[in-house]
Amino acid sequence: MMDSGTETDQDIKATKCILRFKSVVKDIPLPEKFTFPFSYNPHPLAIIAAEELQNYISNQPALLHDFGISDENNGLGKMFGVLVIKDKDNNPGYLAAFSGKLMGGNHFEGFVPPVYDTLDVNGFYKKEESETHQINLRIEELEKAPAYLGCLDLMQQKNMEYHVSLSALKQEIKEAKLQRLIKRNEGQSTLSDKDFDQLNEKLNQESIVYHYRLKDMIKYWKCRLEGIREQLNIFENEISALKEIRRNRSVTLQKKLFEQYSFLNQYKEIKNINEIFELKDDLSPASGAGECAAPKLLQYAFSHDLQPITMAEFWWGRSPSSEVRKHGQFYPACNRKCKPILAHMLKGIEMDENPMLSNPALGKDLPIVMEDEYLLIVNKPAEFLSVPGKKIVDSVYNRMKMMYPDATGPLIVHRLDMSTSGLMLIAKTKEIHQHLQNQFLKRRIQKRYVAVLEGILTNDDGEIALPLRVDLDDRPRQLICFEHGKPALTRWKVIERIENQTRIHFYPVTGRTHQLRVHASHIQGLGVPIKGDDLYGTRADRLYLHAERLEFIHPVSKEKLMVECPSEF
Repeated sequence: MMDSGTETDQDIKATKCILRFKSVVKDIPLPEKFTFPFSYNPHPLAIIAAEELQNYISNQPALLHDFGISDENNGLGKMFGVLVIKDKDNNPGYLAAFSGKLMGGNHFEGFVPPVYDTLDVNGFYKKEESETHQINLRIEELEKAPAYLGCLDLMQQKNMEYHVSLSALKQEIKEAKLQRLIKRNEGQSTLSDKDFDQLNEKLNQESIVYHYRLKDMIKYWKCRLEGIREQLNIFENEISALKEIRRNRSVTLQKKLFEQYSFLNQYKEIKNINEIFELKDDLSPASGAGECAAPKLLQYAFSHDLQPITMAEFWWGRSPSSEVRKHGQFYPACNRKCKPILAHMLKGIEMDENPMLSNPALGKDLPIVMEDEYLLIVNKPAEFLSVPGKKIVDSVYNRMKMMYPDATGPLIVHRLDMSTSGLMLIAKTKEIHQHLQNQFLKRRIQKRYVAVLEGILTNDDGEIALPLRVDLDDRPRQLICFEHGKPALTRWKVIERIENQTRIHFYPVTGRTHQLRVHASHIQGLGVPIKGDDLYGTRADRLYLHAERLEFIHPVSKEKLMVECPSEF
């Protein structure tokens, strides 16, 4: 039997981070199932908890972090999470957490602690980090050493001199060779055989002299440069050795660190990050895994025998420059970092249905707008896959395959996002498919989309050029990335403004994934999300984006066709 004093200490620890509702919540029914963390509409209790936490953040003097709320050009927001719980006495409350660190720290009143504190000065991580820092300082010292930099400059200078001298001699040899050829040709027609033989011998000797001059020059410079290279190697070998030590220490440290991130579930089963991610052949632990709000919240709950009821995460403050994050908006847990961890932590807990496992196209027709013996155009409904997904086969491709079993080639000429409705070109033969694909590649097919934006645009038209790449930690979300992103260009024109919404035409020049959605939402684009955008805006009854017009050259008749299909909104 446990000592009663120990139980009291446990109780104190368990209640330390529990926040009690200031609002009256006793009449709000509890959810029957726990939140599916990767796609959800927040439960009313989670919304109240989030609003109370937001009020706390806004009025907490200790939180001096600049969230960039009042200045969109400075500061940076943060992801927060709330977990509604019941304690051992069945009393409701909620826990709060932030992702990563806040103001460079891990521990703040009102928030659960990290799963592992990397900032603990007595912990192995800070000690290892300090030793790695010393290695970095030594590498920096060597790379900035005057003797090393002098060697580099000398190598560069002598290399340049070598190539200049070599180039000049090769040009001289080339010109001399041409002159010898001219002399031979002239001598062959004007000199006697004896005199021509003497001339030829003289010219051959000249050629041999140039051959050895070139050989001697290369040998001289090779010896000269090797001497400088030997001096450089003394520095670079030490730098390389230190970098290899640093790399090995980093790998070992990362593995050891992930071992410290041990996560519980309701059965008190413990698994660390290395164990969790090794279960998935196609996944490896991402940097920052275990530091998100959701694992922190659940870890605290299971560690203190608190029952999870429902949860939600929201962004507070200015969006990072590469992402689309809206102040006060609720967001699902991230995929790469959190999905494997939460699969372990939520084991055996009955959750809301995963919408990605249900067929969104069930019961929906796929109207044909235009058709001939070579191709057809369909009007894809919203929430309808273009091609089969990992879990769901039903798609435009699958429907077309059933309708045209004798068709050859890939059928699908281009795709639309699952949530986007509108016109899609279908080719009945491989040859027609190739012809239409070629038109897309050469940007000869013109597309026009209609969308409703959740806000008012002041300008009437313009263009957006923001490069895009996938968010590797949270697919299929896209990021703005000027270093690794693919070029993306969108032209647009306002149709009308009604109340607090703008109806707009988009003319995409490129066809990147989520291009129109990101270009609309991102602050460097229009800064106004498309209505119903569950990734970059606010979820609604649907995504208000429709591909309403296609212009292309018919592969057989060569006639220019324009096909339109108005939206339902």
